[in-house]
Amino acid sequence: MQNIHLGTIGWSYTFWKGSFYPNKTPSKDFLAYYSTRFDTVEVDSTFYRTPTQRAIDNWKNQTPPNFKFSPKFPRVITHIKMLNNCERETSFFLERTKILSEKLGPILLQFPPNFGVDRLPDLAAYLKKLPKTNRYVVEVRNKAWLNPDFYSLLKANKAALAWVDSPNMPLNAEVTSDFLYVRLEGDRKKVKGTLGKIEADTQPSLRVWADRLKPYLNGEKEVYGYFGKYYSGYPPSDVDYLKNLLTQAP
Repeated sequence: MQNIHLGTIGWSYTFWKGSFYPNKTPSKDFLAYYSTRFDTVEVDSTFYRTPTQRAIDNWKNQTPPNFKFSPKFPRVITHIKMLNNCERETSFFLERTKILSEKLGPILLQFPPNFGVDRLPDLAAYLKKLPKTNRYVVEVRNKAWLNPDFYSLLKANKAALAWVDSPNMPLNAEVTSDFLYVRLEGDRKKVKGTLGKIEADTQPSLRVWADRLKPYLNGEKEVYGYFGKYYSGYPPSDVDYLKNLLTQAP
């Protein structure tokens, strides 16, 4: 399964101590321990602020050579300015994430529900200007986006449409790039996510996800999958369970 990378959305969770992180693990060592279990992580903190160079250097130094970080574009770009007049913020963010070099995975553009389909020209102009040396993912939270024009735009820019498991969006399995990006977000109305334990039985849905992903085990496409804390309440167990399902014979 060298072409499939599974991890969690974020790693800095003190409520995982005792269940995932050993009890005496200081928070500064969380990532180093995390990287002994999983080979990728989606970086949620970049949504709130662009990390310092020192922080990124620390991330690189704490993880093995094959580890991949998938950072999220800052909200000032996607939620506040909604792609308008954000050239400076974009350049700064991309220059900073470039420090990750070979450990940089796909970069996620996640848009809010009020980012309407009427902004398709804005998205087209923005994607066209992005450096083609990176891989990009687009997640929309407005059902009107799920149309052929949107898919064609993503394909033209080799950007992946995020496949999401969320109560707010229908499942969509449109393939628009040479890699797949799956976000299993869960339902924050049903799962607290801060208890450090399983709160919901996700095994039936994970068996369905395993069936969806197994056709891609042949290595033709790289697959990235990330679990949020509102899925079962305990993302590390979700990763382990899905990994086990994918290693079983069809």
